[in-house]
Amino acid sequence: MLWEAAEKTGRTIHMLKRILAIMAIFGCTCVAWMILGTSIFLRSENAGSVLSGRVASTWGSQQEQHPPTVSYVVWEPRTVQVEENGKKIKKTEKQAIARNVPLESSKLQADFLIDFRQKGLLWFSTYRVGFAGDYAFQNPTAEDKSFAIKLPLPSKQAVYDGVEISLDRQALELDFSGGQVTARGVVKANASATLRAAYRSQGQDNWSYKFAAGDEVSRAKDFHFVARTNFGGFDFPENSLSPTEKRATAQGWELQWDYQNLVSGFDIALRMPQKLQPGPLAGRISYFAPVSLFFFFFVVFILSTLRGIDLHPMNYFFLACAFFAFHLLMAYLCDHVSIHAAFAISSAVSILLVVSYLRLVVNARFALVDAGLAQFMYLVLFSYAFFFAGFTGLAITVGAILTLFVVMLMTGRIQWSERFARKLA
Repeated sequence: MLWEAAEKTGRTIHMLKRILAIMAIFGCTCVAWMILGTSIFLRSENAGSVLSGRVASTWGSQQEQHPPTVSYVVWEPRTVQVEENGKKIKKTEKQAIARNVPLESSKLQADFLIDFRQKGLLWFSTYRVGFAGDYAFQNPTAEDKSFAIKLPLPSKQAVYDGVEISLDRQALELDFSGGQVTARGVVKANASATLRAAYRSQGQDNWSYKFAAGDEVSRAKDFHFVARTNFGGFDFPENSLSPTEKRATAQGWELQWDYQNLVSGFDIALRMPQKLQPGPLAGRISYFAPVSLFFFFFVVFILSTLRGIDLHPMNYFFLACAFFAFHLLMAYLCDHVSIHAAFAISSAVSILLVVSYLRLVVNARFALVDAGLAQFMYLVLFSYAFFFAGFTGLAITVGAILTLFVVMLMTGRIQWSERFARKLA
């Protein structure tokens, strides 16, 4: 009796030591993943601000277009005090005052083409834009007037091509200074005129049309704006006007903003679609890796126990290293190839490591069927769920529940005390 009790106690201690060893291996691997994930995020964040500036310097920054201002000069008398012969006298002189005229209508169009740029671990949402606007205004005076037309450029850090300003289809001579385009044209007395402004440019991340400077409430009469894109996945930032109408086209979307008499402090803005970011994605997958390894160890432990296979903690150590190799390789490979190619290559290398190793430790069937399929599900499929934003948690939860269901069915009739005793005998 004493001998059997001592033997049973020894087996229990032996099993506890083995479980503790596996837990220690799991814990050390988790620490390695946390370090790797943090280093990836730090690389991405530190490089993000620098690379964004480089992209802006060669391509362009985000753009913010304002409507043109149209003004004419009137001469008004002004009384000034001057000194003559030691006496102060008042004189009347004329002073030039610029008066702005309101825009009676605005009919605008902007065509957007997405053209992503990659720098290091990050993709930047760069785009091309072709802008054109027809603005109607009226000469409120009873004489012919020369009007100054000023079109603010949406960004100083940008490239512009095909810039034109015309008045009633007559091209005007342009002057570029102070971040705006200036032109002059004559409108007959009490007549209406149509000003056309157009250009082609390129920018990054956001494009907006602001009705007024700052956060002021502004008014726009008979306003119509059509934006066409060759892409989907765009968004409208906070404090911006949603389109009054939108429809899908063969190339992308057509968005319309139509207002008869708009009074608002909001503006029109479009945020370009964001491409899957290799750096942050690799970091999130690395942070999640302990969950994948836990399920893999759990399934391998159950299957090896059911089949009477004795796997030493050192075997689990090498399996953990093969899992870690997947994330380490992907983290540095996505610098040089697409994230999908990096994911596929890393998956193949990690599975090859596990299968080739377990083929030597156990047998080919266990390596290919049991461990190989388990690794494909918990490492490859669980990690690939991060490519589908918004469905990652659901996909992993479904996989976890299915795993629990299958394992419960497989082990429902097992007497674990006898199984462990037989395994340790």
